[in-house]
Amino acid sequence: MSGPQVPPGLGAPTPSADAEQLFDQPWCAPITEKELVYAGAVWDIRRETFDYGDGELRRDFMDHTGAVAVVAIDEHDRMLVLRQYRHPVRLREWELPAGLLDVASESALTGAQRELAEEADLVASDWQVLVDYCTSPGGSNEIVRVYVARGLSATDVPHARSGEEADMELRWVSLDDVHEAVLLGRVANSVTVVAVLTAVAKRNAGWQHLRPGNAPWPMLEWRNASA
Repeated sequence: MSGPQVPPGLGAPTPSADAEQLFDQPWCAPITEKELVYAGAVWDIRRETFDYGDGELRRDFMDHTGAVAVVAIDEHDRMLVLRQYRHPVRLREWELPAGLLDVASESALTGAQRELAEEADLVASDWQVLVDYCTSPGGSNEIVRVYVARGLSATDVPHARSGEEADMELRWVSLDDVHEAVLLGRVANSVTVVAVLTAVAKRNAGWQHLRPGNAPWPMLEWRNASA
C-alpha cells in the first residue's frame, strides 16, 4: 500500500517534501497466536501474540467495528451538535451525529447517512471526507471516518429513539463557537475535538483538503484484511 493519494479535481495543494514522507505505514507483525478473551454485546476483547524484534509480545485490545461521524453544516454555516449521556465517563457530552459500522456490507458513507437520519432526522445532498483517525491504537483497533455533510433537508418520517438517544439535545452552533469550546476544555469528546480542529484548519485553507464522500478508506481495508 502506498502513501496517501490526493483525489483528482479537488484543487488540493501539492504537499511539501516533508509532508510527503509522513504517512502511516500499513504493516502487521507475524501473529503466532490469537484468542478471544471476552465476547461483548458491541465489541470484543482479543489477545494476540506476535513476533517483534528479537522476541515475542502479547497484547490485549478491543476489537471494534469502526465508526463514522458527521459534521453537518446548514445554510447559515452552523454545525449540528448533540448532547448525549455516556455512562462510562459519567458525562452528557456534546457530540456529532455518529455511530458504529455494524451493518454487514454497508459502506462507510451509507453508514454515515444512516446515522445522520437516525440521530438528527436529516439527509444531505453533498458528502465529503473530513478526516480519518485511530482513537486509541495502543489498546483498540477502532478507526473513525468523519464526513462533512451539506445540502441538508428533513427526513420524511422522524426516527424513533430509545436508550441514551431518547433525550438527546440538538443544537445548531457556529463552527467557531464549537472550536472555542474545545480550546477552553469545555468539550472533551474525542470525535468532536478531532473533527472541529480539523474542520477549522481545512476551512481556513479554503476547504481544499476535503476528499469525495465515496473516497477509498485504505486504513479500514488494511485493518480488516489483516485481522
